[in-house]
Amino acid sequence: MNSNAKKWSAEFIGTFWLTFGGCGSAVLAAAFPGLGIGFMGVALAFGLTVLTGAYALGPISGGHFNPAVSVGMVVGKRLPLAELPGYIIAQVLGAIVGAGVLYVIASGKAGFQAGGFASNGYGANSPGGYDMVSVLVCEIVMTGIFVLVILGATAKRAAGGFAGVAIGLCLTLIHLVSIPVSNTSVNPARSTGPALFAQTGALDQLWLFWVAPIVGAIIGALIYNALLSED
Repeated sequence: MNSNAKKWSAEFIGTFWLTFGGCGSAVLAAAFPGLGIGFMGVALAFGLTVLTGAYALGPISGGHFNPAVSVGMVVGKRLPLAELPGYIIAQVLGAIVGAGVLYVIASGKAGFQAGGFASNGYGANSPGGYDMVSVLVCEIVMTGIFVLVILGATAKRAAGGFAGVAIGLCLTLIHLVSIPVSNTSVNPARSTGPALFAQTGALDQLWLFWVAPIVGAIIGALIYNALLSED
């Protein structure tokens, strides 16, 4: 297997794991009678998928698992622009397969209804009823901070071996803050997979969860370049 194929495979698997593990915690475990993990548990689950994926697959592809992060890595001069399309395609496919496997498992329960299926949204599709502007701003800010943390934690001058912990905890914190607002995306691939199976019109709002995270990622990378870059 050549170098690019290995990178794409790692990104596919990592994004599969993030979508299946993170969204799976919401669909299968969050509301389980008497034992539900709640939104705090879901936030931790998303953080753990990134943390574990980063250590297992990061040495192969960089462990992005997120089109917005890959865009940020290009702007931050960590990923060649020519490699970006392959990363994004692998990530989106991984998220779709992850959501598909989750759907097969979840639909095996009598009376199953997909409902929101851990999808993202605004207005009626926002867990807290937040409007489009609130969700747009939240997603831009959260993704910007996420990319800034990733670039800083993986810099040569950062403490060696701890990048995965910082990135995983950052994503956990992001979810703790923004689940009520948008059900937390900061990741266009993660939003795309569940939206294909949801029954709430999430596909109609999917555009925002591509635009806002990518805008936020670019802003976060530009801030890093201006203030923290080793150059």
